[in-house]
Amino acid sequence: MPANPLGVALRNRHAGHHTLVWARPDLQAPENFTLTSPAFDHGAPIPEKHRGRLFGANISPALNWTQPPAGTAELVLIVQDPDVPIGKPATHALTLGIDPSLNGIPENALTNPSPIPGIRHGKGALGRRGWAGPKPPRSHGPHAYAFQLFALDQTPGLPASFTLDDVIAAIKGHAIGRARLDGTYEIR
Repeated sequence: MPANPLGVALRNRHAGHHTLVWARPDLQAPENFTLTSPAFDHGAPIPEKHRGRLFGANISPALNWTQPPAGTAELVLIVQDPDVPIGKPATHALTLGIDPSLNGIPENALTNPSPIPGIRHGKGALGRRGWAGPKPPRSHGPHAYAFQLFALDQTPGLPASFTLDDVIAAIKGHAIGRARLDGTYEIR
């Protein structure tokens, strides 16, 4: 397949890792637990079956984590692509209500509604709720997907229609730990 001229033209444009929720000064917290996936290693390509809707199965990867810090009331997962060529990072998952007593979630648990009790999704990429797998522009180069897991000392208590801005406002000052896993995806 020939290169996508638009992807090639925008190859040097990226929102940047500094625009991730992870980089916000008001959400800094100790990196005191770890996040992994049996589907891919940190910094490695995300398998095809996790690719976004229309082009792939759009199955969220299984995630595992070590015990979050004592006092964790809830875990919040935010998955973002900082390599979008224009604007802010694309949000591929915005998930609240993860029970800190869990040590992970199975494959496809980020569907909407989730099969895991208590998990709720805010609007992410293209206004959808739940997992929106990688869909970078063809020929733009590899995109990073940052899985950012925050341990909170209280539950955010947001209404069902929450957005990323709502989550950021609600968790400021309440992150007591965090973990991150990055995967990559590229459409040549």
